[in-house]
Amino acid sequence: MPWCESCEKNWTPPSVGADGSCPDCGSPLEGTPGVDHAPPKTPWHFWVGVGVAGVYLLWRLAQGFLLLF
Repeated sequence: MPWCESCEKNWTPPSVGADGSCPDCGSPLEGTPGVDHAPPKTPWHFWVGVGVAGVYLLWRLAQGFLLLF
């Protein structure tokens, strides 16, 4: 929820300016979604899961080829 320190007021996201400023005083707001925030990083355990799934699928592919011969 966007919060203005100088006005001490919460604002709804549609009422905030396009640059993330307060509609009353024009100061930048804290907690404005999508403004001056870096995108969140993907957690390391997600990539571990992707790696484990990839190894499993490669193993199953190898087993499938071995069944052919």
